[in-house]
Amino acid sequence: MDIRHKSQHVLAGTEKAPQRSFFKAAGLTREDLRKPLIAIVNSWNEIVPGHIHLRELASHVKSAVWAAGGTPLEFNTIAICDGIAMEHAGMRMPLPSRDIIADSVELMVRAHGFDAMVMLASCDKIVPGMLMAAARLDLPAIMVTGGASLPRGFFSAAGHYAVNPYEMVGRHKKGEITEAELETFESCTCPGAGSCSQLGTANTMAIVTEAMGMSLPGCAAALAVSPEKSRIARESGRMIMELLARGITPSAIMTEGALRNGIRAAMAVGGSTNITLHLPAIAAEGGRQLDLEVFDRLSRETPHIVSLGPHYILDFDRAGGVPALVRVLSDRMELDCLTVTGATLGENCAVAQVSDPEVIRSPERAYHSEGGIAVLRGNLAPGGAVVKQSAVAPEMLQFTGKAVVFESEEAAVAAIFGGEVMAGDVVVIRNEGPQGGPGMREMLGATSAVMGMGLGKAVAIVTDGRFSGATRGPAVGHVVPEAAAGGPLAAVRDGDLITIDIPARKLHVALSAEEIERRLADFTPKLSTERGVLRRYAKQVRPADAGAVLD
Repeated sequence: MDIRHKSQHVLAGTEKAPQRSFFKAAGLTREDLRKPLIAIVNSWNEIVPGHIHLRELASHVKSAVWAAGGTPLEFNTIAICDGIAMEHAGMRMPLPSRDIIADSVELMVRAHGFDAMVMLASCDKIVPGMLMAAARLDLPAIMVTGGASLPRGFFSAAGHYAVNPYEMVGRHKKGEITEAELETFESCTCPGAGSCSQLGTANTMAIVTEAMGMSLPGCAAALAVSPEKSRIARESGRMIMELLARGITPSAIMTEGALRNGIRAAMAVGGSTNITLHLPAIAAEGGRQLDLEVFDRLSRETPHIVSLGPHYILDFDRAGGVPALVRVLSDRMELDCLTVTGATLGENCAVAQVSDPEVIRSPERAYHSEGGIAVLRGNLAPGGAVVKQSAVAPEMLQFTGKAVVFESEEAAVAAIFGGEVMAGDVVVIRNEGPQGGPGMREMLGATSAVMGMGLGKAVAIVTDGRFSGATRGPAVGHVVPEAAAGGPLAAVRDGDLITIDIPARKLHVALSAEEIERRLADFTPKLSTERGVLRRYAKQVRPADAGAVLD
């Protein structure tokens, strides 16, 4: 049986001599071109810490593909570091990059007739972008997530692992640390290759990917610098040839059940709210619709049993990683789902054990009885809003405060640091949605300013933008409809009372329907002055509850 389902149409036969000549110009032999072509899709670059080691990982994948009878050919995609892009206009770029990554993978794979692909990525938008491409192309595919970095270095003034670097700016503004201490901190807080060591979107998506069956067991938690990650990369190269021989493609793996497994895993670890954007986008590429209600329902059913705040990905790995997590949640997971091993999720995790019950707790000892994310609705968010409830202090789960309205994150951050935001306020940041931003920036600058200024248990944030996976506190994002689309958020004024009731899943402004309608009648949508990619994005993007995919 010829398993070169795609490449034979590019390379087989005398009439394809011109095409073969180009491959030979790249150094391939006649024998190489008789083997299946395996795309090694890599997001390596010299900018992003989470990606600086992926060239070496790719070499392990390629050597295994060669040994298993394939011809591996590597190409790169773009990869943006959200941490570098944070708190300035550059943060408009990461979410649009997700769809561009998916498009670029599709273009390269279809144009050159690849038979299968192994994808290597680490960070926030790159992993979902590649999974979107995998679902769209439906060729045999495996994801190798690059792994987390070592835990952050010690900071002498704190005496423990360093906290969120953005929050340290707030501590400096308050005079708690000196300029020299801040410089010492910035030199040690990121200890080298790998995605951020805490549970941001990167590590959340790695956990989701493994739980969905698109990466090998143990891949999500294996650190970037570990020999285990290199072994997983090599095994992924071998396994892609087996998937190709068996004809197993993402449509058989990323089923509705697998998507639910990914959501359950994210809820159990208190994962990033960004999954409510990425999983619907991945589902859409496979011809499925994934509504916000599914996230909320599964969150109510899934206990929060891993807290990657006091613990790091390193601890999670040592405790058993995703296989152990699935084993603990086996009565809630859909174990018959197929994975890239060719076996089911249940078979992969049948012998997994929890080695540290303080890191991976039993449901009876859960940190919270519900999962990490809640979906709120009300007259301020009729289409839904999202909050990471596992990161909210108990006393802030129900909160009513006076609105302080800002038209951008920069204005809000300046006011917070300037002492203009007081206890009891609800900071409203609008015109930061997918269309209005455009680009739906993360508001980590604002949430970190609130925490750094000591207001984490006294101030809430509501926005049509989104938040980092590292966000703490009562931060409600993804408000739909967004302000730029004429949503109720555009009607809010300073002093309006806003109620956030997470247990009741409510987000309400104390205005009558008639008053909201009257104010919106005077509303003038914000028009973007952007050019290029953001202009196209603003015109084509769908709302956040649809995954902010392009229409």
